[in-house]
Amino acid sequence: MTKLMDLKIDFAFKQVFGKEGNEPILLSFLNAALKLPEAKRIKSVEILNPEINREHLEDKASVLDIHARTEQGEHVNIEIQLANKFDMEKRTLYYWSRIYSAQMKKGMPYTDLAKTITINILNFRFLQETERFHTTFHLYEDQEQFPLTDVIEIHFMEIPKLMDKWEQRAVNPHDNELERWLLLLEADDDEEIRKELEAIAMRDPVMKRAFDEWEDLSRDEKKWVEYESRRKAILDEMAAVREAEIRQQRAREEGLAEGRTEGERQKATEIAREMLAEGDSLERVAKLTKLPLAEIEKLKDQLH
Repeated sequence: MTKLMDLKIDFAFKQVFGKEGNEPILLSFLNAALKLPEAKRIKSVEILNPEINREHLEDKASVLDIHARTEQGEHVNIEIQLANKFDMEKRTLYYWSRIYSAQMKKGMPYTDLAKTITINILNFRFLQETERFHTTFHLYEDQEQFPLTDVIEIHFMEIPKLMDKWEQRAVNPHDNELERWLLLLEADDDEEIRKELEAIAMRDPVMKRAFDEWEDLSRDEKKWVEYESRRKAILDEMAAVREAEIRQQRAREEGLAEGRTEGERQKATEIAREMLAEGDSLERVAKLTKLPLAEIEKLKDQLH
């Protein structure tokens, strides 16, 4: 059996879903993700250069995982994220805005700007408000919920939530195309999922093609070198994020400990003042409050 690359590593994901020639795979995923009615399903897609040109030298360089355009002119960006850097909302809006605004050419009317869709596939829990693994966002009026515009559409797909439902037998990849495609991202080291999807691939030619592309990619020794290099970089980045989380947690805990220590000291000082006011000896006050004798002496001086 061929050892398969982890499709959650963006290099492998792009080779299967975002490579020229693999448009039918991307097309099937997009139709599943966007849940379009039959009459409005996307019929063709063009894979575009993933690099967004900078207008100014100081602009932040942006390289997308997958950037595509549908036959209706809609732009679609797919991003896959393994680690939570706690910037997901702003990162998403930044990428969305760069793609949307990059459409503008000199003399072009704003009405010609096409709908831009961002799809985030996350290997971590992101939205605490729901256990649904797939959520979609648009711009709506607060009170009556009517849309301002349809040009912005943002999706989040949280793999851990999907896997929880898989373990609970609450998903059905035979009937649900999106569940099918997202479970593929876990099939490299989950034999049960892999067998289930291989059975589906017997009657789904696009899923069969995805498996073939994935296996061919995983047999390519040169691609393995690139994959391992990217995988190491991502794992190092994840380790750095985790280290930062640990340091922040320690700082919070130390801050709380310092706060507790200061609070206990203030309480001991108040007790010492009361004892001194009642005539207790310096030695007795120091013994009971655990405060230094020199500090007790200063407190006594302050009482006079």
